[in-house]
Amino acid sequence: MFQRFRRNRLNPHLRALVRETHVSKDDFIYPLFVRPGEGIKTEVASMPGVYQMSIDEAVKECEELKDLGLYSIILFGIPEVKDSVGSDALCEHGIIAEAVRAIKKAHPDMFVVTDLCFCEYTDHGHCGIIDHVHGTVDNDATLEISGKQALVHAKAGADMIAPSGMMDGIIETLRKALDEGGYENLPIMSYSTKFASGYYGPFRDVAESTPSFGDRGSYQMDPANRREAINESIADEMQGADILMVKPALAYLDIIRDIKENTRLPLAIYNVSGEYAMLKYAGEKGLIDYERVMMETMISFKRAGADIIISYHAKEVAKLLG
Repeated sequence: MFQRFRRNRLNPHLRALVRETHVSKDDFIYPLFVRPGEGIKTEVASMPGVYQMSIDEAVKECEELKDLGLYSIILFGIPEVKDSVGSDALCEHGIIAEAVRAIKKAHPDMFVVTDLCFCEYTDHGHCGIIDHVHGTVDNDATLEISGKQALVHAKAGADMIAPSGMMDGIIETLRKALDEGGYENLPIMSYSTKFASGYYGPFRDVAESTPSFGDRGSYQMDPANRREAINESIADEMQGADILMVKPALAYLDIIRDIKENTRLPLAIYNVSGEYAMLKYAGEKGLIDYERVMMETMISFKRAGADIIISYHAKEVAKLLG
């Protein structure tokens, strides 16, 4: 009886035939960080291989991505001027709107997702308007400007919107704003279960979005809470999300599986900056076989239940997949 396991492993072709989990280029969304200027491509010290780019360089990057077989990106903006309400995010000539228009003009076949939040655009680094009485984000005031931000992205030509601020009621608010604005066919990928995690450190370097006071624990999830994680995603599904997401991924594989078993919606995961940096630096130090561990990590995301992987590793994975 037990010889069956060995028999199915002895031949590499048979191992491939019975392999349960597969990673494809079609699974990936690649993050891009855009900023004002021209000819700018600045590597982020804490994230080797990841860059802040001007829009013209981001357009060139999309050509490279397509050559690798990657056709989906998610855009993050770094404005020239930040203020208390993130005004650049509400402007039709802001950095994200301009980037979307330029990329869609040069690459109409590129699927462009826009991150919808205010942390990169505010001078305080939090995800919305501040309630100074309680020292946290004013959820309802932030919902109001989030609807306006969604319409800016939609009018610029975004193919999907991904709200990342974890504001209560954000999906319902955006769905209403988009539908009333004539964008009823524009999908929403919700950051439905986003933890207040220590794995985001390098991202805050590249996005220049470190909070100037406190943390985001009052509006992002406690890493200790499993049932709440499931309920958060179910709530966003009920509000009209088209795709759900778990962020971070590597330390939350149990949550990915839990949510996958409680929804029929597609499920994305965000393989975040800290996870990426750990593998990068361990590989540089010769502590791990970098490519092998990277692919093993991608398989773990798919095995746990992810349909979509947002990852800074996407280009390297695509090269290995050939």
